[in-house]
Amino acid sequence: VQLQASGGGWVQAGGSLRLSCAASGRPFSKHDMGWFRQAPGKEREFVAGLRWSGSRTYLPDDSVKGRLTISRDTAKNTVYLQMNSLKPEDTAVYYCATRNPRAQSLTVLASYDYWGQGTQVTVSS
Repeated sequence: VQLQASGGGWVQAGGSLRLSCAASGRPFSKHDMGWFRQAPGKEREFVAGLRWSGSRTYLPDDSVKGRLTISRDTAKNTVYLQMNSLKPEDTAVYYCATRNPRAQSLTVLASYDYWGQGTQVTVSS
């Protein structure tokens, strides 16, 4: 399985970006997917997850509430993360990953087995 993340870049505060994660090697229509981010000097943290059933989970933090949307295009084998009203604190490398079917949690980093290479998001104030 290979995951290719893209769509990152530089944006001013208040702007939007849509990250893409293209999967190859196996169709992910029956697999849960997640987006994580890692800011400089910080641990990688869960941002958003999408179960194959369609249910979504987001970082339970008011700082991202309502600003992120995770979605999937099964025909393209691609998962997206739409980010609106971006803030400087959103600056990080964003990673997509597939959850190991044997794992229970959608939000725990250790639940994921395949990772993309990451895409940098930089938000200036």
